[in-house]
Amino acid sequence: MALHTLTIASHQLEFQLPVNSPITDIEWEAGGKNVIPLGCRVGACGACLIKVKSGLEALNPRDGDEEAFIEVLGYTGEEYRLACQCLIRGELAIEIIG
Repeated sequence: MALHTLTIASHQLEFQLPVNSPITDIEWEAGGKNVIPLGCRVGACGACLIKVKSGLEALNPRDGDEEAFIEVLGYTGEEYRLACQCLIRGELAIEIIG
């Protein structure tokens, strides 16, 4: 099974995740620490807002609901994502905003 590196630049941490894993799965590797703040886990609260620093193409595309909600939160640009909606498909570096 292929593993991809998720770098959390804002915390200087790296995690290895299998392809197509939700990036919020790092909680299991982090020993239950809430590295990425989580609330609802369904893209409705905004607690897990992230900014992709590199590797945007390594994520599943945003859907219209995610894009609209991010704009409601006051952010524009495809580099802003809700971590709970992201599946990793390659090397990725993020910054936690939420």
